[in-house]
Amino acid sequence: MLSIEEPPAPARGFALWNLGFRPFYLLASAFAALSVAFWALEYAGWLPHGYLEAPSRHGHEMLFGFALAVVAGFLFTAVRNWTGQPTPTGGWLAAIALLWVAARVAIVVGSPLAAGILNAAFPLAVAAGIAIPLARSANRRNYFFVALLAGAGLAALAVHLAAMGVLPWEARTVALSLGLDIVMFIVAVMAGRVVPMFTNNAIPGAGASRNPWVEKASLAGILAVLAVDLVEAPPGLLIPVALVAAAANGARLALWRPWKTAGTPLVWILHASYAWIPIHLALRACAALGVVAPQFAIHALTIGAIGGMTIGMMTRTARGHTGRPLVADRWEVACYALVQLAAIVRVFGGLAWTGGYLATVLASALCWSLAYGIYFVRYWPILTRPRLDGRPG
Repeated sequence: MLSIEEPPAPARGFALWNLGFRPFYLLASAFAALSVAFWALEYAGWLPHGYLEAPSRHGHEMLFGFALAVVAGFLFTAVRNWTGQPTPTGGWLAAIALLWVAARVAIVVGSPLAAGILNAAFPLAVAAGIAIPLARSANRRNYFFVALLAGAGLAALAVHLAAMGVLPWEARTVALSLGLDIVMFIVAVMAGRVVPMFTNNAIPGAGASRNPWVEKASLAGILAVLAVDLVEAPPGLLIPVALVAAAANGARLALWRPWKTAGTPLVWILHASYAWIPIHLALRACAALGVVAPQFAIHALTIGAIGGMTIGMMTRTARGHTGRPLVADRWEVACYALVQLAAIVRVFGGLAWTGGYLATVLASALCWSLAYGIYFVRYWPILTRPRLDGRPG
């Protein structure tokens, strides 16, 4: 349901470093709003670009800057719940956040070597921050997150080594593809764990379910796409792999009953965002066939799936972990609608209106920046003050 009531008066004090979601959700939202706005001006030719060519830098920053910041905030918070062990807080958390900021600054003013080291170090620092509590609790089920973060660090480093000429220039494209596949897999894993539960908890009689075979097929399909990208397999292999993965993930979403969620924004945003994963995979097959340009598949994933799922989880988890009601207000619904509109305009608008491609890019960027700008302004007082119920976190 939709609520427009103001939450209770926030508690006093400064709580930014109390738990990982607080600084990283704010950093990610501010960065998402500002970086895309500046990139759009750069893309239109109104601003110069740095040592990475404009599209590569934009892809690098949205992946290794924005997306990994959200992943860091989510995992630092979730791993504490899964294990009952502490994750980085206080000075340790502030140091990891400072590392993320330094990596962003280095992209603009630093040397390629410094930027590469810092951007590789950040996901490795996050991996260390979750590896310790996972190991202490013998939570083997989630060890794979450590490996995925290490893989993201290697991919980030490869992009910069290509920019320096140590690796072939084409390696940057492979590294960015692998990084996107890793984040897509993380999104798919977490969605499978929480979306059916959130749906059934919020909507009586929704009947969202999980089928073990569909679960395995959907995740295995994404891993197969990652493997295809890793070996740079020919289109003849990518096409069937991507189509099977699209079908499996579409079937997975259908079992969650998305049509039951229309009146519950905090839930429908998660369903709508997940729908972009099978769309992305289908468009990847179409791109391999030469039917559509690759950027449409990329933005179905980056804006629709990753952008939509992160804004949905950033609002829900922030509300839950600050002691607020799990009900979206009008500002949050505006964020959801703007991100979905950004994806629709960027992907389907660009496909339908080839003559106005630049206009669709700029319109999509505007929607995206507004969404994450609203989040930052709305959640600054929430994420910097203690929980309303007085509990730690």
